[in-house]
Amino acid sequence: MDPTTTADAAVAALLAHGLDTLYAVPGVHNDPLFDALYRNADRIRTIHARHEQAAAYMALGAALATGRPQSFAVVPGPGLLNASAALLTAYSMNAPVLGLIGQIPDAEIGFSRGHLHEIRDQAGIIERLVDFSARIRRPEEAAPLIAEAMRAMRRGRPGPAVLECGMDVWGRSAALPSVPAPEPLPAPEIDEDAARAAARLLGGAKRPVIFVGGGAPDAADEVAALSALLQAPVASGFRRGRGILTSRDPLSVTHPLAHDLWAEADVVLAVGTRLFFQCRDWGVDDDLKIIHVNADPDEPSRHTTPAVALVGDAAPILRRLIDLVPAQNRARPSRRAEMEQRQATLREKLAVLQPQLAFLEAIRAALPDDGIFVDEVTQIGFAARLAMPVYAPRTFLSPGYQDNLGWGFATALGVQDARRDVPVLSINGDGGFMYTANEIATAVRHRIPLVAVVFADGAFGNVRRIQEESYGNRLIACDLANPDFVKFAESFGAAAERAHTPEQLGAALKRGFARRDGPTVIEVPVGPMPSPWPFVFLPKVRGR
Repeated sequence: MDPTTTADAAVAALLAHGLDTLYAVPGVHNDPLFDALYRNADRIRTIHARHEQAAAYMALGAALATGRPQSFAVVPGPGLLNASAALLTAYSMNAPVLGLIGQIPDAEIGFSRGHLHEIRDQAGIIERLVDFSARIRRPEEAAPLIAEAMRAMRRGRPGPAVLECGMDVWGRSAALPSVPAPEPLPAPEIDEDAARAAARLLGGAKRPVIFVGGGAPDAADEVAALSALLQAPVASGFRRGRGILTSRDPLSVTHPLAHDLWAEADVVLAVGTRLFFQCRDWGVDDDLKIIHVNADPDEPSRHTTPAVALVGDAAPILRRLIDLVPAQNRARPSRRAEMEQRQATLREKLAVLQPQLAFLEAIRAALPDDGIFVDEVTQIGFAARLAMPVYAPRTFLSPGYQDNLGWGFATALGVQDARRDVPVLSINGDGGFMYTANEIATAVRHRIPLVAVVFADGAFGNVRRIQEESYGNRLIACDLANPDFVKFAESFGAAAERAHTPEQLGAALKRGFARRDGPTVIEVPVGPMPSPWPFVFLPKVRGR
């Protein structure tokens, strides 16, 4: 056993767990870590961003796109706080993101003596953002704690983890054994009685519906099989679950049609979703039986008491239901014609969302089926959640219940960096884009071929419309001063152009997707757009 520093042991542990990229902003508190990364540059890439929020968002994007753990490193205090919105979003999206956060000298922690970047109770702040956190105090602890964090991020409900390390601890040496290979997680046992009860309910249901969310992408095949077996529509949530059943199947429905189906359903199979809108806003009653499949044991009863709760990974639970349902299943006539008609009716209702839909049609025509769409808290993004066709899981990424403005561009950089084999599109409003627009520099530096569209209306458009419609046109803090986004992007060395119509946007997107050696920014000047909210905040249809 040769002397090894804490930093070297940490890098070796990341590699042993399959991580080949670290998103980061360097700083003095983590100098030995970056020196270890330099010595291992042939095995692990360091992608440095221009702001800590972007480093953490990039790790989040990579985790969402791949379904695998990803990591970032930043300094303590302001570095952690800058990254905290991404950690909060990772928690809300159940994304396995590991943060390596520096600290002041280990023996000085907790005394408030005024060290560089010292923050009172940094560990306490971290605990409120993640499920697992710890501090590395010795070289011997680096690899075991990283292994424990990796297990915590993949066990039960996935989520982020953070490890702190004092600036003096990173460089300490000890004689350490080689890092062992990670142990596989034991597969949780399926509650057989609950599975059989669920199969009886599903098999006898007259109007079953399947609701899917962010916990279901890895069970897409099983969801499709159950949907066909039961002739059950598959409803995605407002923000997540798109593409788990391809939009080419008329049984794949979005939020507004899901609302209609909720009113009619006698049995709902909820897979990897909180059912927040459904239980809180749309209502429940005694005639509705809910079967809740979730990795989090606390989730099934958070909003209402389900008829059956099945706790564990979605795919094996659904495979067991596929085995059990046929013996219980009633005769099922095809619902294809019915659902095609209902889809057509919904499209007629959504047609008022122009020009959003026309731009989305151009985007869908240019983006390959396996291309990845990263939305934003913007008018085009809201409409996309309601109407854009999505053909595969993990190809429509939305920020979950945080729904935080400005998450999109930096997150999409991580998506494209991790999935350089497919085109990735980031859609933004001018308000959200400017949160991390400086990261065009990161895309150019690391040759990340992301295509970003900026729909520029010169305002926080949603805020402005609410003030116009609900507050007597008393406008405050909503209008924006913007750069020329084409010149702005070109000044970094990115490709850029301006499109005024959906047809021009489609042509520009094709040129951007064909360019694989760096980023492209497309500015689309737009005016006010009609509100999507009548299709989002829908009335109660069950219960009191």
